[in-house]
Amino acid sequence: MSTSDRSSLADARRIVVKFGTRVVTHDGVEFAAGRVHSLVEEIARLRKRGLEIVVVSSGAVGMGMRALGLPERPRSLGLRQACAAVGQGHLMGLYTTAFAQLGVIAAQVLLTQDDLADRDRALCVRTTLMRLLELGVVPILNENDSVSVRELVMVRIADGGQAPEVAFGDNDGLSALVARAVDADLLVLVTDVDGLYTANPNVDPEATRISARLGVDGDDLARTSGISTGGTGGMASKLEAARLVTEVGMPAVICSGERPGVLARVLAGDDTGTVVWPAVPRPARRRTIAQAPRSGALVVNDGALAALVDRKASLLPIGVLAVEGVFERGDVVEIRDRSGRVFGRGLVNYDAAAATALAGHHSLEIDAILGYRGYDALVTRDNLVLSASDPKTGG
Repeated sequence: MSTSDRSSLADARRIVVKFGTRVVTHDGVEFAAGRVHSLVEEIARLRKRGLEIVVVSSGAVGMGMRALGLPERPRSLGLRQACAAVGQGHLMGLYTTAFAQLGVIAAQVLLTQDDLADRDRALCVRTTLMRLLELGVVPILNENDSVSVRELVMVRIADGGQAPEVAFGDNDGLSALVARAVDADLLVLVTDVDGLYTANPNVDPEATRISARLGVDGDDLARTSGISTGGTGGMASKLEAARLVTEVGMPAVICSGERPGVLARVLAGDDTGTVVWPAVPRPARRRTIAQAPRSGALVVNDGALAALVDRKASLLPIGVLAVEGVFERGDVVEIRDRSGRVFGRGLVNYDAAAATALAGHHSLEIDAILGYRGYDALVTRDNLVLSASDPKTGG
């Protein structure tokens, strides 16, 4: 597919949308009511069309600054945390009211680095978000700045046990990690500039917008400089977020929230903003898994089957009842239920001997059993392809 062909974006059904501080506010402080309500209306329409939308919103610190009458962004971490504590309630109240007026329920989810660094808590976050989406709710996420003790931290989110460690102290990184965690189809980063440019458009009048990129490279990062005055991210942070999702086969779009109907235009395939395509699109990767010859099988229990189907979880060792065949790490194996029915296939993270030793055990026991720890999952979600039929109903 040509990088200029955006028609596949219309197929996205689960979308993470991130609103930057400069989108939610004017100059980082005054709430941009008209712009935010326009975006909320777009999301409500998408939700009513059956799309699943997760919103990651900045702006809590700016809202707190306004409420407290502070003229400029605080330099001290403690005062920023206080602003966030004041502003988060104001921000969420505005979102709740705006969505309710359109017949959509919004839910607040605040995250800290510890929520994403601990596997069990990260899985709970994922489960919560998936349940909210199933209920038709629009989750509104933000980093819980009022209790976060560091602005830049190293975190690992459970997207199958192999997410990279990344620094995030801004909601760009958070949105990318959440998109990976819920296995989204698309990440949309809504900001105050219309995408990536050949140079800084605020300095170089000859700078032109880059419509599409295949992945993110050093030249892209070199084009970015500085950060927006109202937030903590900037274009470099957005490109890093795009890199995080494209490496697992998910496209990202960087676009301007100042243009009416921007989300609809993105999904319609219009040439707006910058789309960053993955070098290996997820559908092609999954087709390869589905068509490759299988080398063995993993027989799973009912709990694992429900987790794979309902929550799009990874296959953990504790859910495996038996291991069949001889295979090496990276081979394709079938996933079967107790009756022998095949309902999926995936790339296995351990060879047959290791998988047999791990079957039925918790991931925390991997070190003790094998003497090393590669992955928490035998098959991670991004390397798993389920059958078209529903394994629970046979439909």
